[in-house]
Amino acid sequence: MISPEEKLSVLRARVDEALKTAVPEDTPSPLGDAMRYALLSPGKRLRPVLLLSAHELIAPADDEALRFAVALEMIHAYSLVHDDLPAMDDDVLRRGRPTCHVVYGEGMAVLAGDGLLSLAFQTMLESSHERALRAALVIARYAGTGGMVGGQGLDLAHEGALPDRALVERIQTGKTAALLTAAAEAGLVLAGADEALVNAGRRFGHALGRAFQIVDDLLDIEGDQKLLGKTTGKDQAEGKLTWPAAVGLDQARRDAARWTDEAVDALGPFGSGGDALRDMARKMLKRLS
Repeated sequence: MISPEEKLSVLRARVDEALKTAVPEDTPSPLGDAMRYALLSPGKRLRPVLLLSAHELIAPADDEALRFAVALEMIHAYSLVHDDLPAMDDDVLRRGRPTCHVVYGEGMAVLAGDGLLSLAFQTMLESSHERALRAALVIARYAGTGGMVGGQGLDLAHEGALPDRALVERIQTGKTAALLTAAAEAGLVLAGADEALVNAGRRFGHALGRAFQIVDDLLDIEGDQKLLGKTTGKDQAEGKLTWPAAVGLDQARRDAARWTDEAVDALGPFGSGGDALRDMARKMLKRLS
């Protein structure tokens, strides 16, 4: 029998293969090159793998689920390209290599992000799946002003402000937990899960996202830049509102563990079928990159 870790690796390989041909060949150069550079950069593929894993809790992951997984990774990739721009976080390193705007210029990086976002929704809406519209709406809600973009907006607007737990929670719920919640919820919606199971997946995605961002905050302080593949120490230098800044390092570690436990508990209704996602949550707590 395949182990939970092997199962996630198989899904990650499927996503990586599908991403190779996701940007249309007729996309003008260098725009297409910039989009592929952003989309194919080495990464965990956490969000698409989560979508496929959630789908497999109910039904085997099929080509239509993969279509939505690829689209979700496009949205994530676009957000990283824009987040790295000088007007926002001004990062020169992402996933161990130069950021998109460093390689292709700021203007082309903006367009690459725009292109990936548009292509993501085109990809989803070209689906013939009977639940495609509902799943696309789930992703749109969590990706937009009520989710990821809204969280990023709060993050940018409050740089340098005094740490406030309630505000940091709103920021992290939006900019990180939202897209992970979208992955779990959309995967279950596509698979035809009932509302009780969709709610359980929603709880899992939210808790996983909170744990992920707190660990990310801790790694920015304590992590190894070479392992992370991105610049460390930037959050404090730029006055970012992070969980460790709001509650301290020790409490942040406890909170990351608590959210991980909540994620694992949320999978109870899925029985042993949720073991791969339980494994994902536990490994995330101990990650070094």
